[in-house]
Amino acid sequence: MADTTETGNDANCLEKFKSYVKTRKGTILASEILISFIIIILYASSTYGSYSAVAITEMVIAIIFFGVFMMEMDKQFLMINWLWSDLFRAAIGTVLYIITSLVCVIGGTGDGARIAGGVFGILASILFAYDTYTIYLEVKSTGQHTAASTGNIV
Repeated sequence: MADTTETGNDANCLEKFKSYVKTRKGTILASEILISFIIIILYASSTYGSYSAVAITEMVIAIIFFGVFMMEMDKQFLMINWLWSDLFRAAIGTVLYIITSLVCVIGGTGDGARIAGGVFGILASILFAYDTYTIYLEVKSTGQHTAASTGNIV
């Protein structure tokens, strides 16, 4: 008979997922993924489905960062400054969501799904702005400023 207990990498990955979602950053990223998915559905059901490109892009990038932080790959791949990359991701997401959402809400007369997508987009921009703020505070507290190397060995 097959053993029904989870062992190995599957159980380890599931435990990492459960524990990471309980953290503040994990909850924010999971919320960003969920609200982006809702926006994709709303924009896809409207007559102007092209606005879903922003939501798709932001959801995919949030999934990548969620996976990197959940599996603690940010501590293994040190050639990328993950904190600053996450800051730029959240800041760009904020700006893109607020622009597309305002366009959809203002010009969405007669298209309820487009207006609903715009309203959820405004909520997403608030969530991304909060994420940007929390990352900024983390950057500020960790003192990411390092001296440039002069090449002189002392």
